[in-house]
Amino acid sequence: MKKYISIIAAIILAGFGLLTLFLSSSVIFDLFGIRAKEGNYVLFIVWANFICSILYLSAAYGFIKSKKWTIKPLGISVLILIIAFIGLFYHINMGGIYETKTIGAMIFRISATLIFTIISYFTINKIFPIKT
Repeated sequence: MKKYISIIAAIILAGFGLLTLFLSSSVIFDLFGIRAKEGNYVLFIVWANFICSILYLSAAYGFIKSKKWTIKPLGISVLILIIAFIGLFYHINMGGIYETKTIGAMIFRISATLIFTIISYFTINKIFPIKT
């Protein structure tokens, strides 16, 4: 059962990571005109998402191979996102321009990354070994 959960988590995380990599790199490098469509994006949030996308892809590989280190890139992603979220609130309080959808997107991204971290913790690291 744990193996199936790991595989499903890996597929979803890889999709999430690839989508994030595409969108964040498109904004950073102004590919496909996506930068103009994003409106008032906050560049350090986009960079945080870009870094996390690479960490997501490495964690997806870790899920597939059942590597105990899988929790580390996910934990680092959570920390990066929380620090970026705090920075976003500082940016907002200093009068910086932003899109209101960024706040909801960051809450979703932090929550999703935390869920994947918890799944990794319980499926791969075997906290509660069951003796049979």
